[in-house]
Amino acid sequence: MLAEFPDPETLMHACAKVRDAGFTCWDAHTPFPVHGLDKAMGLKRSMVSAFVLILGLSGAAAGMLLQYWTSALAYPIVISGKPFFSWPAFVPIMFECGVLGGAIGAVLGMLLLGGLPRHHHALFNSEAFSRVSDDAFFISIEAQDPKYDAETTHAFLDGIGAQAIEKVMED
Repeated sequence: MLAEFPDPETLMHACAKVRDAGFTCWDAHTPFPVHGLDKAMGLKRSMVSAFVLILGLSGAAAGMLLQYWTSALAYPIVISGKPFFSWPAFVPIMFECGVLGGAIGAVLGMLLLGGLPRHHHALFNSEAFSRVSDDAFFISIEAQDPKYDAETTHAFLDGIGAQAIEKVMED
């Protein structure tokens, strides 16, 4: 079920009402970021930052271990009387490996936690939904939601200020 709302404020209030009604398989769609929408939807903090931290620290450690192995174990060459393991010289490479690991963590976290890539969604069948990237604000409630009932959900969305409601079917 796809419901269109006239502006971001109405959408925010509608999202809070959908959340309070107990729906679990639903989403809000906007053409631009709306401040506070995640709170109105009741979304939790993203776990992407954990992916970034873990892979960033792993990348830094891998960079340090690689440099230690090459200079102290595999090819121990005394240059100007310097020690084999001179950690201050290894910091720039360790930093760069940490940044690379963090960037990879951000991309992997976004893809895995977001369920991407998803090449097709039933909402793409809606003619009205094509306006979501221009000037339209939508709430979609999926039929797999435990509280979903076609007539009740339609009446609920109509009651919270939807200006147009469409039942979207899968192919």
